[in-house]
Amino acid sequence: MIVIKIGGSIVEGLNPSILDDFQELVKNNRIAIVHGGGKDVTEIANKMGKEQKFIVSPDGKRSRYTDKETAMIYTMVMSGKISKNITAMLESRGIMSVGITGIDGEMIRAERKRKLLILNEKGRKMIIEGGFTGKVSNVNPHLANTLLDNGYIPIISPIALSEEYEFLNIDGDRAAANVAGALNAEVVIFITNVNGLLMDDRLVTKLTIDEAKTLLPKIGPGMEKKVLACTEALSMGVKKAIIASGSVQNPIKMALENKNCTVIS
Repeated sequence: MIVIKIGGSIVEGLNPSILDDFQELVKNNRIAIVHGGGKDVTEIANKMGKEQKFIVSPDGKRSRYTDKETAMIYTMVMSGKISKNITAMLESRGIMSVGITGIDGEMIRAERKRKLLILNEKGRKMIIEGGFTGKVSNVNPHLANTLLDNGYIPIISPIALSEEYEFLNIDGDRAAANVAGALNAEVVIFITNVNGLLMDDRLVTKLTIDEAKTLLPKIGPGMEKKVLACTEALSMGVKKAIIASGSVQNPIKMALENKNCTVIS
């Protein structure tokens, strides 16, 4: 079982040879895909006249502030536009797939963040209402396994259900880690727009889970979330987590051969 997370920033820029990789992979492996797509959400929300707000946490992480209207737009873009684009892309090669969200079959439950600690424009800490973002609390793999057992690749949009059955925006990388854990995946691959973790301008090719945890505070915001998700997946029993570029030739094949990427195990 292999779980592949396709970052939102790379969906348009994927090397077309990734489809050759999928065709090969599905012959002998069960595959699930989790995708991102924050850039598209921002673009479409702005076109709809819903200006997007971004907040910064005290440790410098920038994220979207998701009010109710934004949660609806997020759901629409993720599960409509992006999910169906990936589905059609795979089906153009005869790979049967189904786009679902964490809402379907109550697959991903999350705890709604009631309050958020952020930095205001002056750099002072303040507490605001949490909006409609969540932290994954449980993954029920039944629906994904039903699709997999019947020869379909599940393409999962990172939207979860709260305790009150609200739609929550969840982090795609951490959603992928939790899905990989629940599906007992051997490998989770984070396909992004860079070759992997760079430290002092050099690609880090191999790390243990402990080394990765030690490095976390020294990593910049975008990549830090991916490395954190890798450590979470490994702590859930996944054997190997890989961060790799989607724009190289045969990106998944290269990642599985541990070429020019970051491997944490």
